[in-house]
Amino acid sequence: MSDVALLSRAQMRRIEPFFPRSRGLARVDDRRVISGIIYVIRNGLQWKDAPRGYGPHQPGQKGAAPRCIGRTKGGLNSKLHAVCDGQGRPVVLLLTEGQMNDHMGARLLAPMLPRARELLADRGYDSDRFRAELTERGIAPCIPSIPSRKLPLPFDRTLYRQRHRIENTFGRLKDWRRIATRYDRCAHTFFSAICIAAIVSFWL
Repeated sequence: MSDVALLSRAQMRRIEPFFPRSRGLARVDDRRVISGIIYVIRNGLQWKDAPRGYGPHQPGQKGAAPRCIGRTKGGLNSKLHAVCDGQGRPVVLLLTEGQMNDHMGARLLAPMLPRARELLADRGYDSDRFRAELTERGIAPCIPSIPSRKLPLPFDRTLYRQRHRIENTFGRLKDWRRIATRYDRCAHTFFSAICIAAIVSFWL
């Protein structure tokens, strides 16, 4: 095991409450397996190319799993929507097909928003419906108006400067090679990799 990097015991204690319950079968070494998964996602590898200390390679299940990929101006792609706290740590993530506009993404995210005083978002999320939903939740929208608005709505420009933190969040997630390259075709596997990267990068 000396040739592999493992999560610390303290890190394992923080995530152990979220592990699935054992179904009567002997558990594998959770620390070894999870550390191996992190290694593979961070370095953009297949498991068979990871150090042997993480465990043997198991053939993946193949099938017609949904890919959550749609056509955009830049080609086929997926879109990641994220809600971060004031420190830029992701608290809600949503993966959609690339052609889905931000208005629809906002409608899907709205029920999952945590309690907050303000919400900063770029003008792609500027819609009367989303603003109304935020107001109903007691959240003040800090969103620039789209160019098509006849009467642009005011927003706190000083506060809006903090939105760079979410751009930094996306940049840190793209440091994980398996995410940056959209290695996994299956949307569930790809989104799981994103969630793992977010947990390790911002919460462990």
